[in-house]
Amino acid sequence: MKDVKDIEESIRKKFHKELFTKFCKALNDFSLIEPNDKIAVCISGGKDSFLMAKLFQELKRHNKFDFELVFLSMDPGYNKINRDLIENNAKMMNIPLTIFSSDIFENVLHIEKSPCYICARMRRGWLYSKAKLLGCNKIALGHHFDDVIETILMGMLFSGQFQTMMPKIKSKNFEGMQLIRPMYYIREKDIIHWRNYNDLTFLQCACKFTEQNYKNENESNSKRLFTKKIIAELAKDNPMIEGNIYKSSTNVNLSTIISYKDKSGSVHNFNDEF
Repeated sequence: MKDVKDIEESIRKKFHKELFTKFCKALNDFSLIEPNDKIAVCISGGKDSFLMAKLFQELKRHNKFDFELVFLSMDPGYNKINRDLIENNAKMMNIPLTIFSSDIFENVLHIEKSPCYICARMRRGWLYSKAKLLGCNKIALGHHFDDVIETILMGMLFSGQFQTMMPKIKSKNFEGMQLIRPMYYIREKDIIHWRNYNDLTFLQCACKFTEQNYKNENESNSKRLFTKKIIAELAKDNPMIEGNIYKSSTNVNLSTIISYKDKSGSVHNFNDEF
């Protein structure tokens, strides 16, 4: 494992184009940060969120305008080994982590239908609540480009709908709060390369549901992993596949859509104006 100075140097030099440049591009393209923001950088313990924390620290070092950072982690019921790993990584990487506990894992353990979805919703609610108590107006999550395109394809294959993972969202339940995804353009393979280059070990999915139902990560039959494999297989023959899935969400022609919903939830059918 490399020293924190080497880890930070790798972001500034070796991985600058793949990581920091794309991080800043998402911030600019989607106006994710504004002066005087106070952002809760949410750290789950995985590679994505820890990298996001370091990218925010690098951005802060440039000091182009005033904004504050809080590095926030929720323990939803980790065993001691996993919690220690998060705390030790934060200390080693010089990330001043605020960590708090909840009982989410226990609450979703016996839910049979969509436990991962319910767990994610509950975790987000806890993070919003804690971030607001700390005076934040935004929470930042570490979803990357691969998460975005997988979500688009998953919606089509499993839910019969076309939607994407948005780069920012206004909270419906916490007034004045927003969720932002500043790693929107960063590829997962580049995050993995950065992690391996620095010989870092991060938390994998550590929920009790996963521990009870899967022998290891590669045997998971989750819809997301299934979708990830489909995209990887298609990309073998056409390297444009991944980019094209994303572009489909930015190049929608409503005149060729049979029906769609507007912001109010009203449904519009092509036949209405035929």
